[in-house]
Amino acid sequence: MVKEVAFQVERAMPVDTKRVRGPEESQSPWLFVQQSRGQPTRVPQTRESERRADGRRRGQVDARPMFARCGLVSQAKGSAYIEAGNTKLICSVYGPRETERKDELDMKAGRLVCAFRLAPFSCAKRCPWIQGSQEKDLTLSLQESLQPGVCLHKYPRSQIEVNVLVLENDGSALAHAITCASLALADAGIEMYDLVLGCSLRQDGAAYLLDPTCSEENGDESTENQGSLTVALLPTLNQISGLLSTGEMKEETVVGAVRACVEGCQRLYPAAQQCLLKSVRRKVPAPQN
Repeated sequence: MVKEVAFQVERAMPVDTKRVRGPEESQSPWLFVQQSRGQPTRVPQTRESERRADGRRRGQVDARPMFARCGLVSQAKGSAYIEAGNTKLICSVYGPRETERKDELDMKAGRLVCAFRLAPFSCAKRCPWIQGSQEKDLTLSLQESLQPGVCLHKYPRSQIEVNVLVLENDGSALAHAITCASLALADAGIEMYDLVLGCSLRQDGAAYLLDPTCSEENGDESTENQGSLTVALLPTLNQISGLLSTGEMKEETVVGAVRACVEGCQRLYPAAQQCLLKSVRRKVPAPQN
């Protein structure tokens, strides 16, 4: 009787014919790489103490795979969407428009107005609708990181609004917000000196965790050398536009942490370039023969 009910339920469920089913069994790509080189098949082993929850190793410049796309919000001048692991953000850029303030500084150069918001369903603990102190601090850090990369002197008497909304927060929200906002500004046609890319790092004793997840960010803070670092980089100019450090870190580890974040930003640069290239190809019509 149970088998008949299960068979009826299985027949009633719709089958997704568009989804390509992957193989039930898979093999490591290292097997094929070393076989093609004529070397014995040896799969590199990772110690359990060095392995992170998502399979990455401690102390290596190994960020989570990033998916980015521009031009998703039709009402905005420019927009971008980023997924990095389970962290998901969307950014909308409006302007340049006439500024509301009429002081002397706004007459010579434009203003960059940023807003960093966490959706109520983005965190494990529900966030209130009213903007809290954490969001205000992240908004200030986002604005300070983006401002050196934007040519504000090209937009006198005007302001550019950047709104970042975190849909799901699984760590490194500020770093990915910097990258997402930079892509949205470029998609809006705002003149910039260079893209601004962000990367975060969590120091865990003697090792470091690049692009940490939410559980790694909220790790044990009772021991020493458990600080966090977020770096904003202009990759072509090789200049750091923003640096935010929290927690306790030893002096000898700060320099190495900054270098690891800079290398992580440089690795994200090709993905950001491809995202903007695809956005331009969608906007510009193909030439007709």
